[in-house]
Amino acid sequence: MNDLLVPVLRFSVTALIFAIGLGSTLGDVAYLWRRPWLAFRSLLAMYLLVPLAALVVVRVVALTPAVAAALLVLAVSAGAPLLPRKLSKIGSGTYPFSLVVCTSVLAIVVVPTWIGLLARHFGVDLQLSPGRVARVIGNAFLLPLAAGMVLRRLMPRLSERASDPLIAVFGAILTLTGIVLLATHNEIFQQMRGPGMLALVILLATSLIIGHALGGPSPDDRTTLAVACATRHVGLAVLVASLFPGPRIVTLIATYVVASAAVSIPYLLWRRKTTAESR
Repeated sequence: MNDLLVPVLRFSVTALIFAIGLGSTLGDVAYLWRRPWLAFRSLLAMYLLVPLAALVVVRVVALTPAVAAALLVLAVSAGAPLLPRKLSKIGSGTYPFSLVVCTSVLAIVVVPTWIGLLARHFGVDLQLSPGRVARVIGNAFLLPLAAGMVLRRLMPRLSERASDPLIAVFGAILTLTGIVLLATHNEIFQQMRGPGMLALVILLATSLIIGHALGGPSPDDRTTLAVACATRHVGLAVLVASLFPGPRIVTLIATYVVASAAVSIPYLLWRRKTTAESR
């Protein structure tokens, strides 16, 4: 079953990023470049405060070294490529898209730096080169995104009309595939139940609070940064996790998906309600 589901899952992510590119322009990418203070707060929250919060959590909660490593891996793997889709109904404009592009590019330098620090923390000898991170980000995000944006430039009307339907279709396929994958691996939750799941939920809730606090006065920006801080780049997490001894990759992904939904969905529902009431 996995031999079929994993390729479908990867294809769905790539197709979804391509569809997002169909509805995006270079002006969307440059949104954060024109707002340096918002960019600084965003990067501070995602690449410094969230990993520091993870270090506190793994010290406070009694965890096995493997689970602690898994949490720290997730904490440093920022720049989730599916963030714009998560926030599509909030009305957050181009900020989510620009944020994902900027953080994905920055991850090429920041993630290997964090990995070096984590390696010393766990007493293991390993290195993660920026080139390896760049290949993961390029293949999983930048290439399909650029292809979609180029096609939009060549065929703007068709691309704009096709973007939303394709996002809906491939988003549904991605969700369904993920559910089936989880349903066929019920036993994996036994490896991170109890303190491990509690620590992950605490970390995600803390990440939401950090993003919400640093998002600034705009309600949409607050929501965007909060969800961005609580959303991880699973592709990077898989790469990093493969370097550390610990839970299986599918365990890491599955437990994160469940905990992220448990924390983020109530927050998004609350933000939608409060945003609608203020308008």
